[in-house]
Amino acid sequence: MQYICLIYAQEGGPDDPAILKRYGDLVQEMREAGKMVAGERLQPSTAATTVRIRNGEALTTDGPFAETKEVLGGFFILDCESLDEALAYAEKIPAAEHGAVEVRPIAQVPARV
Repeated sequence: MQYICLIYAQEGGPDDPAILKRYGDLVQEMREAGKMVAGERLQPSTAATTVRIRNGEALTTDGPFAETKEVLGGFFILDCESLDEALAYAEKIPAAEHGAVEVRPIAQVPARV
């Protein structure tokens, strides 16, 4: 089962070399275990554009979906045997110490015939 770990933290992300090393070590651990499918750090929320359709018309707004203290700063997609295994990796994400990591199963959409 695949799980996405959505990483929420204060804007800016870690620039501390010790924290970046912890991320690098975690990525290496997840890759060596064959669990990491993908993962990326996102550009700042100021680079976002939000799209909404209202009355059949597309409306775009510069900036994030909502203004909050903590923003979506990155993600990991993991291929784990169970939710417990995915949560164990999420607990190792440094941002969990000062922000939050949301872990969600990825829905398997059936292929169209």
